[in-house]
Amino acid sequence: MIKLLFQAILLLLIPQVILGDPSAKIATTFTVVIDPGHGGHDGGASGKISKEKDIALKVALLLSDKLRAKGVKVIVTRSTDRFIPLYERIGLANKVKANLFISIHCNSMPQNKSNRASIRGTETFVSGFGRLDEQDIALRENASILLEKDYKKNYAGYDPRNPESYIILSLMKNAYRNQSIKLASIIQKEFTQSGRLDRTVQEKSLAVLARASMPAVLTEIGFLSSPAEEQYMRSAAGQNEIVTDLMDAVLAYKKSVRK
Repeated sequence: MIKLLFQAILLLLIPQVILGDPSAKIATTFTVVIDPGHGGHDGGASGKISKEKDIALKVALLLSDKLRAKGVKVIVTRSTDRFIPLYERIGLANKVKANLFISIHCNSMPQNKSNRASIRGTETFVSGFGRLDEQDIALRENASILLEKDYKKNYAGYDPRNPESYIILSLMKNAYRNQSIKLASIIQKEFTQSGRLDRTVQEKSLAVLARASMPAVLTEIGFLSSPAEEQYMRSAAGQNEIVTDLMDAVLAYKKSVRK
């Protein structure tokens, strides 16, 4: 436990590689950083004919266009199929002092789940104290760290394969927890109003959110393990509905904090 506490302190002290160069250009308008999950050699979850990285990118680019049309400044962590370490994704948001960080992902049930094809819906995560025995999603999303060249150095010894390492992330203070939950709740409300199954807002020890200096969420827009939802997420109509829900959520959150 002492070692884990020491590692947590080191994570809090990781310098500009995560927090960014303070001399960099700072956003002066409402700014949203959109993060398409995975990319490059990290394909993420897979459906019968789709990869998470591809759907996440398409949705992120469509969302960025719609938000820009509404006068919101948008920065996308990747606009092509390339791999970006998790710490660089949130590091970019911290660097530009973004108002919001939204990471877009697709969900999937394990291959050995008997009813995996029938499980559907959306869920949105914030950084928090998920139970160690309920960290399946955190284990999957944080596994991208293993694809980074110097992950032990970048994350102060954190090992995504070891469930006890999630104590490190849970100990990290998230000053924007309440605002993150508020944004996540609005996102889930918009999805539900479009007829999607609400799998609620949840707290998990997610590395991509742990160092956020703004409200930050990771939203799972559907299950690739469900053939019906895979087709929905691949379709132009489905992507447009998902993007509209996310745009409306961002605008609603923006309005609520600018009153």
